Amino acid sequence: MKFFNLHTHKFTNNSDILELVNQYPWDFKEDIPNYSIGIHPWYIDESRVEADLKIIEEKLQLKQCLALGECGLDKRIEIKLPLQIEVFEKQILLAEKYKKPLVLHLVAAFDEVIEIKNRLKINVPIIIHGFSKNEQVVKQLIDNGFYISFGKYLLQNKVMEAVFKSIPNDKFFLETDTINATLEEVYQLAAKYKKIKIEDLIKIVDSNFKTVFNT
Repeated sequence: MKFFNLHTHKFTNNSDILELVNQYPWDFKEDIPNYSIGIHPWYIDESRVEADLKIIEEKLQLKQCLALGECGLDKRIEIKLPLQIEVFEKQILLAEKYKKPLVLHLVAAFDEVIEIKNRLKINVPIIIHGFSKNEQVVKQLIDNGFYISFGKYLLQNKVMEAVFKSIPNDKFFLETDTINATLEEVYQLAAKYKKIKIEDLIKIVDSNFKTVFNT
């Protein structure tokens, strides 16, 4: 592995990149070599939640499944937060059962997810993807044991430079999510911000990958 993409919706089959491809239980593709699978809060459908959870549990047991996600909480959508929390917590229990890291979509619900982590005593690593908040929020998350993944907002918002510089080297990942920019572009900017060679950045992310994904 040269690069690791923590979260993407596009499988490129690039031999230089280990891609953690986001999959949904209702639209699962068997030919993806490494994936995460989960119920995104945007797409919660009460009529099929239990069926979706059964598929997630089945796929979590396969070696190609590296994580559960993306799941999480979003306070800016119409789906009621109590339902989101219920579905989220059911997925957390599956991640704990099969010892898979969690990849989170999290919008305006940082206090809630910290409370849930502490109340449920979650032991598996939790990565918040697509981070876009400030240094105060990132410090609170790091202090509570979360990992942070950067991508779109690192490229698009210069304010994120200070946030990214502040994060410990053993607590971050990089991703493309749905953007058209390449993962190499994300790595190049991250290396520039950290003032290190891209080869050293690759080693840092590789070390974090081995720690979080237990490889």
